[in-house]
Amino acid sequence: MDELVHRTVPSPNWNERAEPISMVVLHYTEMQSAAAALQRMCDPATEVSAHYLITEEGEVVSLVPEEKRAWHAGVSYWRGHTDVNGKSIGIELDHPGHALGYREFSLPQFEALVPLLARIVRRYDIPRANVVGHSDVAPARKIDPGELFPWDRLAEYKLCLPRPEKLELGDPFDNDGAFYLALERFGYDIADGRKAVEAFQRRWRPEKIDGEIDGQVRAILFQLLLDRDQGRTR
Repeated sequence: MDELVHRTVPSPNWNERAEPISMVVLHYTEMQSAAAALQRMCDPATEVSAHYLITEEGEVVSLVPEEKRAWHAGVSYWRGHTDVNGKSIGIELDHPGHALGYREFSLPQFEALVPLLARIVRRYDIPRANVVGHSDVAPARKIDPGELFPWDRLAEYKLCLPRPEKLELGDPFDNDGAFYLALERFGYDIADGRKAVEAFQRRWRPEKIDGEIDGQVRAILFQLLLDRDQGRTR
């Protein structure tokens, strides 16, 4: 992927993988600058890294070789797997995050992400449902890349699942417990139920994030599972 990488800044924070790559996790840095983020991810004391960082100007920086296990996801879970780091490639987006002035992601950054992500997805045959945000795999701890990340535009390139447009009528779940079980079946850690619902909303209904299980989020989850079961969402 050298033609997509502008420079390499090797991080010492990695170890060997024990599993094949089947996921991509997108993050924001929540730091004042890309330089500060790179410094942190290359400091052995932090024990934090990612495979790539993309600056707001669209520069792609490689930190850890894809075949190695970078340390970006922390304690996390997706579709029954607790070692998300071991199965994923982590991409950090240079961004102030919610703590330092949350805003739209830059166009140059997005335009650099698309070809990089496309190559990764194709190389490892990663299902669209496994291109996720940090908040999806760590809902109790993380909210990045957040509600302004353009998942809909990424979905236009078939690099992640789109938000379901057609929703089945009626309430598919008997009660909240049934909804949580379905949410876990889709992939989320439901240990903290409200945070799991917030993470689901942040990804699939970002215009309203309140942790409440309402008719719209029930319908969206039901449609996502229906599409998956019918083989439409790989």
